Amino acid sequence: MTMKLPIVDADRVGDGDGSLQVHLDPSQKIEGALVIAVYGKGGIGKSTTSSNLSAAFSRLGKRVLQIGCDPKHDSTFTLTKQMVPTVIDILETVDFHAEELKVEDFVFPGYNGVQCVEAGGPPAGTGCGGYVVGQTVKLLKEHHLLEETDVVIFDVLGDVVCGGFAAPLQHAHYCLIVTANDFDSIFAMNRIVAAILAKSKNYKVRVGGVVANRSKDLDQVTKFNDAAGLKVLAHLPDNDAIRRSRLKKCTMFEMEPTPDVVAIQDEYLKLAQAMIDGVTPLPAKPLKDREIFDLLGFD
Repeated sequence: MTMKLPIVDADRVGDGDGSLQVHLDPSQKIEGALVIAVYGKGGIGKSTTSSNLSAAFSRLGKRVLQIGCDPKHDSTFTLTKQMVPTVIDILETVDFHAEELKVEDFVFPGYNGVQCVEAGGPPAGTGCGGYVVGQTVKLLKEHHLLEETDVVIFDVLGDVVCGGFAAPLQHAHYCLIVTANDFDSIFAMNRIVAAILAKSKNYKVRVGGVVANRSKDLDQVTKFNDAAGLKVLAHLPDNDAIRRSRLKKCTMFEMEPTPDVVAIQDEYLKLAQAMIDGVTPLPAKPLKDREIFDLLGFD
């Protein structure tokens, strides 16, 4: 099945007003694969979403690579059943002589053939996350791993406030934003929309849609989506099976297939299939902070 990717205008303009951007080396572009970046407020469930989405893609027959972009390097442990070392940790052991590394030093097999990489990050208060992402992609390209991949998922920490951790947006076709039905995660989602809009002026990334997580209701998410031009692609209610899967260090596709587990599996499979078929990029527009404050709540 052919994956439909968004068409990007040839005209390019600057990334935002007064912003300083580290531009992508053209030689580091990821070619051929569908690239998805997963963002959202810290602790909202991005890694759970990313890992289960990777598993869903693999169940649909796709060759998947998941890249965790958090110094905590906990993005892929439900896929690999371990806390794998980060690319930065591995590079440090060879004094950053990348030519000394073998694929198995930094790429680890996970559930159903999903390939897992933890980029890691610079020590707290130093360095730039963009450098870490760039080195990871460079390594993957040098070892020709991206040539054998259908889907690449970047799992990115927290909400975007700097160019460094917005770096995966330079590679992605779509960004999925994970949110809950509350003020704080929706406020963070608005900042992410602004970052995507800035990057979309120079890169192919577009907003793919929203994953509503840990939420029974969607009234506040719907209010914001209607105002900002967004759309929910998947709805995952607060379900204890998801919490238990993390404790069991496994994906939802390895849990006992009770009705609630199967319903969650189906939601991830539906989301993966929608991304394969090609979602329509959303004409999202961030709101002013005051506009969000006035819009949400009062229920």
